[in-house]
Amino acid sequence: METYRIAVIVGSLRKESLNRKFVEALVRIAPVEFSFKQVQIGDLPHFNQDEELHPVDPVRRLKGEIGGSDGLLFATPEYNRSISGVLKNALDHGSRPYGHNVWAGKPAGIVGVSVGAAGTAMAQQHLRNILACLDVPVLGQPEVYIQAKEGLFDEDGGIGDATRGFMQAWMDRYAAWVKLHTGERG
Repeated sequence: METYRIAVIVGSLRKESLNRKFVEALVRIAPVEFSFKQVQIGDLPHFNQDEELHPVDPVRRLKGEIGGSDGLLFATPEYNRSISGVLKNALDHGSRPYGHNVWAGKPAGIVGVSVGAAGTAMAQQHLRNILACLDVPVLGQPEVYIQAKEGLFDEDGGIGDATRGFMQAWMDRYAAWVKLHTGERG
């Protein structure tokens, strides 16, 4: 059975990031033929178009990891009703120089966790707009706007009972989305 390699991009650098914790729990309920690797974005320099033709090692690593993946999984926090600067920076690096967009054609899913009731809805909408420009087909439904509250995670760090059924249905749709866009293999 062939494996689908999924690049996980968490838009938070915080050590105790809810979105990192959530995506780590989420991958536990993925199909066995899916493998997930978190892509480091915190060491990328600020994007500067003057330097795009001579990328530094962290940028080359990012582009290699995204380019070598079959799909993308974004976990975004919401900062001032948008995505984080570090996530936008990674998207810019991966899309440049013009004609060398490593994001293009990679099927994606977006999730987000926030302490607020809106659960990253605005950030996800902004991210969807950016990904549309980058030619990334994004799973539209169901949308995953999760409010962080008691019971979100179980004692072992997995998805808690109250959310597990919804997230399993999402993961099943996401897996089918990736397979649809990569051609079912294995």
